[in-house]
Amino acid sequence: MSLVKKEFKFTQQHFNHIRDIVTEHSGIVLSDAKRDMVYSRLVRRLRKTGLTNFDDYCNLLEDQNHEEFTHFSNAITTNLTSFFRENHHFDMLAETALPEIMARNKTTKKIRVWSAGCSTGMETYSIAMVLKEVIPDSLGWDVKILATDLDTNVLETASNGIYKEDSVTGVTDVRMSRWFMKGRGENSDKLKVSKELRDIITYNQLNLLNPFPFSGPIDIIFCRNVVIYFDKPTQRILFDKFANIHAHDSYLFIGHSETLYNVTERYKLIRNTVYKKVS
Repeated sequence: MSLVKKEFKFTQQHFNHIRDIVTEHSGIVLSDAKRDMVYSRLVRRLRKTGLTNFDDYCNLLEDQNHEEFTHFSNAITTNLTSFFRENHHFDMLAETALPEIMARNKTTKKIRVWSAGCSTGMETYSIAMVLKEVIPDSLGWDVKILATDLDTNVLETASNGIYKEDSVTGVTDVRMSRWFMKGRGENSDKLKVSKELRDIITYNQLNLLNPFPFSGPIDIIFCRNVVIYFDKPTQRILFDKFANIHAHDSYLFIGHSETLYNVTERYKLIRNTVYKKVS
């Protein structure tokens, strides 16, 4: 139990109500340990809306069509990301996954990748760099990345492709020179991702619990550090939906704290946190 004196009364009943909404809406399961985090994020929303208590705020959230519901969802969503996070995934993408898929798709010369839970776009642009390096335009392939997230705020950042220079870590000097443009004047502390990368990416808001607005086939899915917030039944539903649109024998990359053990038999583990679709 937190001993910190709170500006607004925030009871266990308030927390339970809010986490029920979060689970129903997004599939994220908030443990009791997240209570202080939820309070600290939502207290800003109370101030912004002019409300004076969590009873009124909880009542407001009953209307999911109210504009505040989007702000609420954005506030609760956790977004931790970096360029080339879990770099072994990108090594495998370049050295194994893409060559295999290119051999299989040599007739169509088409590759589709989905970054599910793309956050501020650092993962997606990392994928895009590898794709462009392995499959240059001169080879004539049709390569596209779909990037989705529940949080509309991070999607805006991702779509713009502009980052503080000190946040761009994990990128080699060669890639920095090739794929980023340094700002000038008042923007001298910022970097912008090249148009060449941005042009192969489509960013869309998507709740993974809702029906997917596309049918595939998707060749590669990155869904990393997303399902860690879901309970097992929700994970089973989600990975079954992934498998339904995922090309046979294609790749799924998940987060370092995640596993498909006892979740689905439609994927087989081929390397640490890397799976292949088998059925």
